[in-house]
Amino acid sequence: MKWKPDRMAKKPIYKQIADYIESGIDDGTFLADKPLPSERTLANDLQVNRSTIVAAYDELQANGLIERKKGSGTTISRDIWGMEKKRIPNWNRYIEAGSFLQNLPITQRLREEMTEEDIINLASGELSEGLFPTTTLKEIAGSGEFPETLGYDHPLGNEKLRETIAAHVKEYKAINTNPSSILITSGAQQALHLVVQCLLKAGDTVAIEDPSYSYHLPVFQTAGVKTLSLPVGKHGINPDDLVSLLKVHKIRMIFLNPIFQNPTGTILNYSGRQRVIDISAKFGIPIIEDDPYSLTSFNGEKMSTLKSMDLNGNVLYISSLSKIVASGLRIGWIIGPRAVIERLSDAKQQLDFGHSAFSQRIADKFLQPVYFNPHMKRLRRQLANKRDQIISSLQFHIGDYVTFYAPEGGIHLWCRIPTKINEMHLLEEAIRRGVIYLPGSALGTQSTYIRFTFAKEDEARIDQGIKRFSEALKHFL
Repeated sequence: MKWKPDRMAKKPIYKQIADYIESGIDDGTFLADKPLPSERTLANDLQVNRSTIVAAYDELQANGLIERKKGSGTTISRDIWGMEKKRIPNWNRYIEAGSFLQNLPITQRLREEMTEEDIINLASGELSEGLFPTTTLKEIAGSGEFPETLGYDHPLGNEKLRETIAAHVKEYKAINTNPSSILITSGAQQALHLVVQCLLKAGDTVAIEDPSYSYHLPVFQTAGVKTLSLPVGKHGINPDDLVSLLKVHKIRMIFLNPIFQNPTGTILNYSGRQRVIDISAKFGIPIIEDDPYSLTSFNGEKMSTLKSMDLNGNVLYISSLSKIVASGLRIGWIIGPRAVIERLSDAKQQLDFGHSAFSQRIADKFLQPVYFNPHMKRLRRQLANKRDQIISSLQFHIGDYVTFYAPEGGIHLWCRIPTKINEMHLLEEAIRRGVIYLPGSALGTQSTYIRFTFAKEDEARIDQGIKRFSEALKHFL
């Protein structure tokens, strides 16, 4: 047997072997009237473990290509050579060939664990049930008023909601815009995907924060876009780092989350924000500002967004209700030049023909000050309590083993762990003890950090979660 698996390839060896055998069945290398090599024989021929051959044969059997009978060995399935030559598609091959990349393995792993009822969730970026304005939303939904139309709405989103958002961002974020410059999206994540898919092409280069939530998404890799890192310090990115990148690379866009940044919780100070705006104007490079948290400032202080400081139309502004009202509403928006908004709207229409009339109506009502202001006051107070609880729990259960910066808003705590500990071994030990969080390498290049998110659990479970984490940490220390 001349063929050998490629041990340097990304595809697992057992999948390479399964593909090789399937091709051999198609081209006659493996004959229907003769048994396939035994697991031990094939393992010796290919110089792999027998368990690898077992996995390959398992996959072929699951796809209906082979039959395995005790005493008779492994044979090609008789069904595929019947009169109609019926075959089961090799779905794994289709899955691997798709252009839309899967989430990182660590993301998939954590999502599996999130379904367990007894797991304490310090990884999810959504609010707890207790922070949702459930009573108010039920009142709005049951008010008896019906959406103006149950057909497809305006391509940019419901006009009344866009008028409300224009007034909302002017009041709370000092952003001057109009309804025709706003596109309603299914949360901020769809907005980010639309920007990357419509305004960039394969081979382009963009700058993103390191660490950042953007690093966590495969959206750039799916589009064939190269990313360059802007390190995030205690006061956000250093604008000088951006200038240094621009001198060497042709950067098409800059993606920033400058206020209560995810995951660090830091704020790019006012002078830094102004410098970034000036750099953007000097080089003619657009900024994509992701702003999910600026209204969560625990002391109620209003923060100047990059968009509010933008005098030239260089900033595309993304925000949503997911992190401050309810993620299930799926209401987000993009604010930018009208031509850009229309281009993104055209793409969104191809995907879903626009947003739900019901959730848009509810969002429009809830954004009225009579509902929104009391909710935000309560939300900021309760998030501050949860922030205080997680800090207190870390200090009590772990002491100085973990260091962190205490954020003044947002929902994340970015912690540094001892460098000698393998972060994935630590995570698995924590999962075994019943708590999940996000390792630092999933959000950037630094594997000596972890992100705790404190919005999902109540104070008692936060304390219990940190206790379980401390036990996992001490297991390695």
